[in-house]
Amino acid sequence: MIKAVKFVSVPVTDQDKALEFYTTKLGFKVFTDAPFDGKQRWIELGIPRAETKLVLFTAEGQEKMIGGFMNITFTADDVEATAREMKARGVEFVQEPEKADWGTAAIFQDLDGNKFVLSST
Repeated sequence: MIKAVKFVSVPVTDQDKALEFYTTKLGFKVFTDAPFDGKQRWIELGIPRAETKLVLFTAEGQEKMIGGFMNITFTADDVEATAREMKARGVEFVQEPEKADWGTAAIFQDLDGNKFVLSST
């Protein structure tokens, strides 16, 4: 039976710039940074205290996916405080935190315009 999500892949145009963004602005940790196919590296990142990993990699022929809504939701105990901290690090939000009956959510983007939800747990 399936027991977990090992990683999700985020397509990027420049792996070096993306690596810097995800580590310095979002606080992810590098698990793997290795050559892959002569054009790209396999860059696998982890979120502190979480098991799911994020891979900065664009599969050949999937370049059109760069810059879209990623259908990936990150969680935080306090979305508003986390959004403030991320903004102070230079992360751009396309939707400010909004409270709803079920919790609070915001949408931010990376350097390539990939958009992600930040939601309360």
